[in-house]
Amino acid sequence: MKVAFVGKGGSGKTTLAALFVRHLAGQGRPALAIDADINQHLTVAFGCDADAPRMRPLAEHMPAIKDYLRGANPRIVSADRMIKTTPPGRGSRLLRVVEDNPIYAACVREVGGVRLAVTGEFAAEDLGVACYHSKVGAVELLLNHMLDGPGEYVVVDMTAGADSFASGLFTRFDRTVLVCEPTVRSVGVYRQYAGYARDYGVALSVVGNKVEDASDVEFLREHVGGDLLTWFSRSGYVRRAERGTVGPLAELESANQAALAQLVEAVDDTPQDWAAFTRWAHEFHRRNAAAWANERAGTDLTDQIDPEFRMGPQAVSEPAVVGG
Repeated sequence: MKVAFVGKGGSGKTTLAALFVRHLAGQGRPALAIDADINQHLTVAFGCDADAPRMRPLAEHMPAIKDYLRGANPRIVSADRMIKTTPPGRGSRLLRVVEDNPIYAACVREVGGVRLAVTGEFAAEDLGVACYHSKVGAVELLLNHMLDGPGEYVVVDMTAGADSFASGLFTRFDRTVLVCEPTVRSVGVYRQYAGYARDYGVALSVVGNKVEDASDVEFLREHVGGDLLTWFSRSGYVRRAERGTVGPLAELESANQAALAQLVEAVDDTPQDWAAFTRWAHEFHRRNAAAWANERAGTDLTDQIDPEFRMGPQAVSEPAVVGG
């Protein structure tokens, strides 16, 4: 299952994403976390010291990532012709959540008991010449080629607000978790996100955060309605973690542990719609090709779309390569 955590800046989405993945890992479930926020804080949320050695960002390995995923796909003549939206086809290499491959070897490491990859920070040399989506493109490529099954999880901490709608990345998830504080500003982000998501069939769950009393819950129910799945109360455990002391998850308050379990149940109950996943992958590749990529490449990149290939479990029996 592919799961995105989104929300207003400061809502606690990174904290809840970290708790969610740690909960999965604690149950022995296969999981991969990806920090795709412009503010890279997921490593610290897992308990890694801020002064620890720097992780190797996905964005720095884009040529190698493209070359690996291209595999023997005859529609992609070279890795440098691939863009962030290039979909898999027959001959492409597909990824599993847990496997040995050069991408994971280079960019994934265990932090606080969780397997983690990061996009990389927005560096000084990027100012004025690049947008953050150039880094997130690596995540989109990985998710396009990710053959995850039930009981397997890829959890992505997205950049704040509705900024993820600037690319087709928002359609790559089986369920999107929007973290919402009981405030007007946070509800405003929910309304904006929900409005966009509705047009694309995005499965959206709202999780309240920093809830103090029943009036906070009623406020969220009034403004979010049926999208409200559960909520997390203000937490001494989280407060200690934000000060650098990340204790065992068993120390998390029982009500908040129950909210985590409810969130996992909602994710597990979400059907994987591989037909829609493939359809939107093709659609956003066409949009990007027409908007900028065809001109840059000097050729029609929509030829990369393999109309006979659909992502999903049946892709294993088709002439595509899983891992390897």
